Amino acid sequence: MPAGTIPAAAGMSSAIPDFGAWAQGGVGSLRPYDPGHDIVALRRRAGADGLLELGSNESPHGACPAAKAAAAAALGDLSRYPDPLGQDLRVALARGLGLGPDNILLGNGSHELLMQVAQVFAGPGAAVAASQFGFAVYAIAAQAAGAPFIAAPALGADARMPRGHDLDALAHAAADARIVYLANPNNPTGTWFGTDALDAFLSRAGPDRLVVVDEAYIEYATDPSLVSAASLLARHPNLLVMRTFSKAHGLAGLRVGYACGHAALLAVLERVRESFNVNAVGLAAAQAALGDTAHISATRAANAIERDWLHAQLQARGIAVGPSQTNFLLLDLGHEASQVEAALLARDVVPRPMRGYGLPTCLRITLGLRDDNLRFLAALDAALGAAPAGAQRANEGGAPA
Repeated sequence: MPAGTIPAAAGMSSAIPDFGAWAQGGVGSLRPYDPGHDIVALRRRAGADGLLELGSNESPHGACPAAKAAAAAALGDLSRYPDPLGQDLRVALARGLGLGPDNILLGNGSHELLMQVAQVFAGPGAAVAASQFGFAVYAIAAQAAGAPFIAAPALGADARMPRGHDLDALAHAAADARIVYLANPNNPTGTWFGTDALDAFLSRAGPDRLVVVDEAYIEYATDPSLVSAASLLARHPNLLVMRTFSKAHGLAGLRVGYACGHAALLAVLERVRESFNVNAVGLAAAQAALGDTAHISATRAANAIERDWLHAQLQARGIAVGPSQTNFLLLDLGHEASQVEAALLARDVVPRPMRGYGLPTCLRITLGLRDDNLRFLAALDAALGAAPAGAQRANEGGAPA
């Protein structure tokens, strides 16, 4: 009997029902979100030398000291439920965004909220639209709700932001949708568009559909044309803005996200919010993280330096790499990337494969500290079989590790 198999009770049938057939709607054929690799197994394999994890876009700068202290203090009494409304965090978020607490809804990461939106507003007669190379969860949310999914074509290779959102195509797709998901900056491409372009898109899409703008990476943006879509909420009550503490705030392990929107919209979503969905440690750490604006500023600045430096290093190697306003770069090797991916894994460097996004020649690489990025480049050079003739000296310029 395989390990973990539940033995049948004496006299009982051992036949296992087809539980998949019991599932509702699209869940029966739904494939769960793919994190890319079994990271825990890879950590164990790497042992003392350590694993270089560049596949999940976590912050190498970690959480600020205040957030760590608040998390430690919250561990003092784990027998009590957290605040079911997360009121202190909602008040702090609202104050920073110029909103009211009723304009904030908390989630167990923004992933939960993205799924919740489809659960409430999508269905067999209410389609979901998103860009061709948008975050995988958008299509998963649609299928789980039994809703048709419309993928709008992305921009072509000749565009300034190749594989970025084609807002004209997305507006056309939105005409047949109840919900439109779009990330700005976008995962996995790193591309973006200015807030004025989003304002125009919202006007074109009209008020009869929900537009969800996923801003998981907004804190990394340095382009002055890109500011939070929260600034447009007063003009567009059908707009919902998603944010997270998992990326620039360095709290991925605590799973805290939030949505900003019209109070009447959030009140409907509140009906299906899981009770106590954000834990006490996460609430405390997130609130403390909000107060350390210097940490976010330093993280943004250091990330921008490494982003530009690594972009130049990859281009010097003849590798196509797209523009980015995030903490990752999308590499296009020009051929099937699986062999290079395997070679990197063999050297304990973890990239994010893009085959599931329809980009089999690409890998997504999280920006690390300088030493991390040097280690990645050394592993990449070995994987590609030769050091680049035109690459800059590895330790030239930029920020130290």
